[in-house]
Amino acid sequence: MKFYAAMTTAALLATFAPAAMAESHETESEAEGVVETAAPAAPSGDIAAGEAAFAKQCVTCHVVQNAEGETLAGKRSRTGPNLYAIALQPAGAVEGFRYGKSMIEAGETSGLTWTEENFAGYVMDPTNFLREFTGDKRARAKMSFKVKQEQDAKDIYAFLYSLAPPAAE
Repeated sequence: MKFYAAMTTAALLATFAPAAMAESHETESEAEGVVETAAPAAPSGDIAAGEAAFAKQCVTCHVVQNAEGETLAGKRSRTGPNLYAIALQPAGAVEGFRYGKSMIEAGETSGLTWTEENFAGYVMDPTNFLREFTGDKRARAKMSFKVKQEQDAKDIYAFLYSLAPPAAE
């Protein structure tokens, strides 16, 4: 009987312990006030497809320009914000760009950050996304263009992420 109990316990631990451990991003040093979190998952989109989709759908309004002023993608357009290093950053935070009230509220008040999921949702239907995210039925996005395919949106995010991946914390 003890053998079966031991085998059952081992089987349960083998099944559920990895999942439980995967959900916890904390380490033993939490007791000392230091909490380490796992790095965010890499985007699921295809970088090359994202580059092509960006060139086709985004360059009219957006540029990707690094801190040194080098244009990595797009044409020096300023209709929309520079998309360099936006991955995992708060929405409405690109310095020097005049965002609409709803985008500022989404980023500053509601805590919107540009994860792959949020980015895809936003670029597929900007105004509706802001309304749902903020809970404000009157929210409006300045961006009127909509990416039609979710995979294109994820590919564009992967491309932008590849140009300036977020710094490890």
